[in-house]
Amino acid sequence: MLRSLVGSEMCIRDRYQRRVRGGISVTMKLVHSELGKDTGGSVTMVPEHGEDLWIVYNLVREGDRVKCTTVRKVSRETASGSTESDRIKLTLEVEMVGEADFDPVSYTLRVKGSNKTETPHVRMNSSHTLELCIGRKFTLTKPEWDQIDMSMVERASNPQANADMAAVVMAEGLANICLVTESMTVVRHKVQSTIPKKHTSAAFGRDKAVDKFFEQVLQGMLQHIDLDVVKVVVVASPGFIKDEFMEYVWLEAQRQELKLLLESKPKFVLARSSSGHKHALDEVLTDPTMESKLADTRAVKDMNLLASFYQMMNNDPDRSFYGWKHCSEARDQGAIEKLLVSDKLFRNPDLNERRKYVQLVEDVQAMGGEVCVYSSMHQSGSQLDQLTGVAAILRFGIEVQQDDSAEDSSDNDADDYYQRFHGVQPAQAEES
Repeated sequence: MLRSLVGSEMCIRDRYQRRVRGGISVTMKLVHSELGKDTGGSVTMVPEHGEDLWIVYNLVREGDRVKCTTVRKVSRETASGSTESDRIKLTLEVEMVGEADFDPVSYTLRVKGSNKTETPHVRMNSSHTLELCIGRKFTLTKPEWDQIDMSMVERASNPQANADMAAVVMAEGLANICLVTESMTVVRHKVQSTIPKKHTSAAFGRDKAVDKFFEQVLQGMLQHIDLDVVKVVVVASPGFIKDEFMEYVWLEAQRQELKLLLESKPKFVLARSSSGHKHALDEVLTDPTMESKLADTRAVKDMNLLASFYQMMNNDPDRSFYGWKHCSEARDQGAIEKLLVSDKLFRNPDLNERRKYVQLVEDVQAMGGEVCVYSSMHQSGSQLDQLTGVAAILRFGIEVQQDDSAEDSSDNDADDYYQRFHGVQPAQAEES
């Protein structure tokens, strides 16, 4: 038993010291850049965090060229006439075809395209899939870089653009350790453990099982949460599990002299959740009682802005628009104070469709308006997607001419969503 406790303590201390010495890079390394607005150019970067690959996913589009190292299976004929296969490492550049595939769990981005590199091992224009991952250098060449593209590169290489919130959402025997970044909420580590119920024949081993569970959660927390970077760590659970866990954490921090953890005590915030699953974090982030404690985090600011838009829709509908038609008319009248736009619109394969939203963003910024780009990986972004992906809070109310003959079906779908979301009943036609 003593050996087990000593081993556990050494494991926690070792993980903690590795985190303090090494840390985790939260910005993408910019190796080389030749960019010009509305002209062609290339950028060479090294993803150093999962957030970086999401940004790259929003950057790459059909017709772009991506270059990086890859492994290719090559067959060759031996002297005896038999065929042998070897896996060789080489550098290929492909011209992207279709859409990229991003996996937020493994932090990998797969880009399919036709090979544009002359090599004896791969035929020109043959299909190949490149896999971008953390630590693998790549070069992206685009025929045209617009303002949105360039701002994404700048954000990726900016040390201030990082995961500013972490969360431990837990229940009895279950814990999800999450990072809440500007673009997504990702479960970095999951702990599951069997804990005997109270007042059962196996209850005598409950305290030991709880301590082991808390120890595993603490190990995962120290391994996956960079306390030098995050502004707040939310610990949420039903009942008093969160309180018991944090009591264990501070006792262990003092006993093992985990200085950084002790110094970070003001960053920890306790909250109530309905379960220990990831989706329960949404309840915490939208809880009005948590607003002041989480006000400095980007994810909460975005959710509060969207909530302000919904409130404006109810209280002053002439100053709250959504859909391309209404938002573009508000832009033309210089009325937009805050523009809410989903990053999904910038992944549109139709370049003309994409350009009109890029122009909308540029025009609003030029007129002194604020632009907030929402990630479709966040709950707030998915809600905005249901409202056509673009919405605006206006400086003053304006009237928009209705054109029933050219009504956009997507706007109709957004109207239906808004009514369902807010429990509004559609207006009934009066009987004659």
